[in-house]
Amino acid sequence: MKPTTLEWISKAEDDFQVAQMSYRARRHPSYDAAVFHCQQCAEKYLKARLEEAGIAFLRTHDLLVLHQDVLAVEPSWIVLQPFLIFLSPYAVAYRYPGMSATKLDARDALKNCREVRRVIRSAFGLRV
Repeated sequence: MKPTTLEWISKAEDDFQVAQMSYRARRHPSYDAAVFHCQQCAEKYLKARLEEAGIAFLRTHDLLVLHQDVLAVEPSWIVLQPFLIFLSPYAVAYRYPGMSATKLDARDALKNCREVRRVIRSAFGLRV
């Protein structure tokens, strides 16, 4: 695996850990942070696959754009579309005043993120 692919995977895993910690924090859970980092985890895993395939990608947070590019090398990943559609809004909207994630939003974001992570890590031959 390319070193840069491994870097994308490492950063995706960092986001996954932060999402879980933000959701599970006893004193001050941050559901906004949890949903954001779930989206970021999915984004970075998609970018890792594109990097590994040598496919240039835009600097975008749009999971559906990245997903469309990934389908050229991983057509079976069409199954990820509903999960990515769910996670996409968390890239920006919840980072600013006006919208706040609930505990239920964060729980569902983690569930969707776990599925994206499972599929992509399996494809890379990584432990899920």
